[in-house]
Amino acid sequence: MDEQTYKCLIIDDEPIAIRVIKNHLGSFKNFHIVGECGNAFEAMEVLAHSSVDLIFLDIQMPQITGMDFLKSLDHPPKVIFTTAYRDYAVEAFELEVIDYLLKPISLVRFSKAINRFYQQQSEYFATLANKETTAPKHDYLFLKADKKWHKIVFDEIIYLESLGDYLTVHTQNGKITTKERISHLNEQLPSELFIRVHRSYIISRSKITALLPGQVELGELKIPIGRSYKEIVGKLLTNE
Repeated sequence: MDEQTYKCLIIDDEPIAIRVIKNHLGSFKNFHIVGECGNAFEAMEVLAHSSVDLIFLDIQMPQITGMDFLKSLDHPPKVIFTTAYRDYAVEAFELEVIDYLLKPISLVRFSKAINRFYQQQSEYFATLANKETTAPKHDYLFLKADKKWHKIVFDEIIYLESLGDYLTVHTQNGKITTKERISHLNEQLPSELFIRVHRSYIISRSKITALLPGQVELGELKIPIGRSYKEIVGKLLTNE
């Protein structure tokens, strides 16, 4: 168990929901609740005077939603969404929250979210400790096409499409087709940036704009989700 004490803030317009989170937090010894807020304005006051490591944030609240509140913060703490609605899972994922908990929240599911928080904190401090000795991770790869090697920056990739023994990489600057199997590229691409949703498609997580029944939307483009990938995609996007 992590020995450090973490300051947390609970934001929810339902007193019962706040009580549930407080009761669950009682099972963990290293959390200190610095505030219980019924709306975003109260939370702003707390954040103006207190440092916070973790926010438990409801989404549907009066005046300012949890989503809009989080977007308004320049340097937000870690966030775990607590909501009765599944509809916002993709948008929450894009905001890089730790977890997305659906009410009613069981202690088992709550514990899983706390463990994710512990893991992220451990990885963060390990990264700081090794920053000077660890070589920077590449944010690109090279692919051979048209008798030359093309540098493909991860952030510019929208999606990859398999065409048998060939693969087309669709980027913001155009597309490149190379003789490469999608399974090989899937192993090379960082899983925190890309997700395979179909035997023929790998997509950039950051380019996801909506999750539809059987499809992922990338702007105006719709990519099918393969049957064998539906459960994996659902769990990754909602952190279930």
